[in-house]
Amino acid sequence: MTTPAEIIPLKRDITLNPERGVLRFMTAGDVDDGKSTLIGRLLLETGAIYSDQMVALERASRRRGEAAIDLSLLTDGLEAEREQGITIDVAYRYFSHGERKYIIADAPGHEEYTRNMATAASRADAAVILVDATKGVTRQTARHFALARLLGVRHFIVAVNKMDLAAFSRLAFVERAREVAALAGKLGLVDTVSVPVSATAGEHVAARRGAMPWYEGPTVLDALERLDPARDLGPQPFRFFVQLVGRPLQPGQGRRLMGRVESGTVAPGMEVWIYPGARSARVRTVLGLDGPVERAQAGDAVTLVLDRELDVSRGSLIASPASPPTVNTVAQATLCWFDREPLREGAPYALKLGTRTVKARVLEVESRLDMDTLADGPVGEALQANDIARVTLLFQEPLAFDPYAIHRGTGSFILIDEWSARTVAAGMVLDSAPTLGAHDWAA
Repeated sequence: MTTPAEIIPLKRDITLNPERGVLRFMTAGDVDDGKSTLIGRLLLETGAIYSDQMVALERASRRRGEAAIDLSLLTDGLEAEREQGITIDVAYRYFSHGERKYIIADAPGHEEYTRNMATAASRADAAVILVDATKGVTRQTARHFALARLLGVRHFIVAVNKMDLAAFSRLAFVERAREVAALAGKLGLVDTVSVPVSATAGEHVAARRGAMPWYEGPTVLDALERLDPARDLGPQPFRFFVQLVGRPLQPGQGRRLMGRVESGTVAPGMEVWIYPGARSARVRTVLGLDGPVERAQAGDAVTLVLDRELDVSRGSLIASPASPPTVNTVAQATLCWFDREPLREGAPYALKLGTRTVKARVLEVESRLDMDTLADGPVGEALQANDIARVTLLFQEPLAFDPYAIHRGTGSFILIDEWSARTVAAGMVLDSAPTLGAHDWAA
C-alpha cells in the first residue's frame, strides 16, 4: 500500500471550463488490470506532471525498490485515502492535448465502490475500460460495461493492457478483442474500439514505440481525440433548474432566478414554462457575471428575470414550451442500488432530480440485471448492494422529467433514505408509465 508521504500531487488546470471544449471520460477496470499505470502514463506523456512532481515520483519509486518509475504512484494516493477513510469519492484528473482539454474520472475497480463508478459514468462522454491481456474479460469488466452503458456512455475504448506480459502477441490481442466484441454485442454497444496497450512500456497509450508493428489502429489518446460527443444527441431543448431565488435589486424588477443552463439556449424575450404547474412567462433579462447578456447556453451559470411574478422556488424547472418535459406521478426507471440495507419495496424515499426533491416509492421491481448473462432476469429477493434493476416509481406529486436517453440532466436522479440521509440508489428514467387509479400515494 502506498503511504500518505508517497502521495504525489498532480498538476491541475483550474481554468478549465468543464462544459466547453472538454471531453469527460471515465476509466474502469478490474483490480490489477493496470488502470493506475495507464492514467499515470497518459498524464506523463501529455505533460500534465510538473518537474518537481517527477522528482518526487522518482524518489518514491526508488524507496519501493523499483528499477523504473512506477507511474501507478500518481493515482495510488487516492487508494490510500480510501483505505484511511478520508474520501471514497471519484478523483478527477486533468490534462490538455492538441485543441482539447480532458477530464478523467478515476473510478475505483472494486465491486464495493460501484456507486463511485456510477457517479463517474453519469457525467462521462466516453469510457476507457482496461482488460488484462493475460486474464481477459472478467465479471467485473462486464459489470463496468453494463453500468456505463446504462448510464448513457456511448463510446468505449478498451485498452487491452499488459501486452508486454503476453509477448506483444497479435494472437493474444485478437483473442481479447473477440471477447470484448462478444460482450459489446450482448450489450448492444455500437462504438467500441480495442487497443493493444502496455501502460508500463508506454506502448499505444499516447505514443507508438514499435513493439507491436502489426497494429495499425489508433492509440488510446488518438481514439479519444476522434470522439465528438457534441454530435451524439444533437440540439437539446432549453432546461434550467432554479437553484436559488433572490429578491429584486430594484423596485419592480422582478425576482432573480439563479441556476445553470442544463441544455439549450435562453435569451431575453423567449417564452418559457415553469414547472410545477406549466405556467407561462417570458424572460425579461438574462444576467451573467458582469451584467445583462444577449444569450446564455448549456453550462452557463446565469440569473433569469421573468416578465411577471410567479411562485417560483428552488427546484422549479424552467423549460421551452416547444419541447416540454414529461409531467407524471409514475415512471419506469433503471435503479442501481448502493446501500448495504436492501431496498424496502413500497417504502417512501426522498427522490432528488436536479434541484427538486419529492417523496417516491418503488412500486414494483420488474426485473433484475443478471451480471453473468447481461440480460434481464427474475427479481428474486429484495435488491441488495450493487444490484441493477428495472423498477416502477410512484411520486407523491407530479414531477417534470425527461427520459435519460434524451436528457441526462432531467432524466437522472438519486434516492435518499430519509432516516439516515444516505444516498441509497442512483436511477435513470426510462419513460413515463401509465397513471392508473391504483397508483395512489395514499393507498
